[in-house]
Amino acid sequence: MLKNIPPLLTPDALHALASMGHGDDVAIVDANFPAAQVAHKSGARLVQLAGATAPQALAAVLRLLPLDDFVPDAAWTMQVVGDAAAVPAPVAEFATVLHQAGERPAVSLERFDFYAHAQKAFLILQTGEQRKYGNILLRKGVIASDHT
Repeated sequence: MLKNIPPLLTPDALHALASMGHGDDVAIVDANFPAAQVAHKSGARLVQLAGATAPQALAAVLRLLPLDDFVPDAAWTMQVVGDAAAVPAPVAEFATVLHQAGERPAVSLERFDFYAHAQKAFLILQTGEQRKYGNILLRKGVIASDHT
C-alpha cells in the first residue's frame, strides 16, 4: 500500500503510466469499447479498471500524469454518433474533472477518428463505465524541474 496513490489504480496501471513518455497517449475507455481488439492490433498495453467509472479513472490519472502543454490539444472525447453537439453525462463529467485539475478542455472527435487515435495509444485503461461515450484520450506531458 502506498500513500497518496488513488486506490483504483492497480499496480499494472501504475507501472504502465510510469512507463509512458512525453507525447504518449493513454485511452481511458468504457466497458463497451473494443479495448482488447484495439490493444491486440496496436500493441498497446491494456489494463482493466473494472471497478471504476471513466470519470473516476480520469481523476485518478490526472493526479499522477501531466498533460502535454506543447500541443494545441491534449485531451479528446468521442462525439455522439449523429449528434456531434450532444454532451453525454460522462463527457460532461470529464469536462468538470479536467477543469478541476487545471487542464484545458477536451476536443471531441468523430467516432472513427477516436478509434483511429486510440489505436496509437501506448496504454488503454478499460473501466467498468457502462454509460455510452465514456471514453477519453490524453496526451502525456513533461514533468520538469526548474533546476538545470
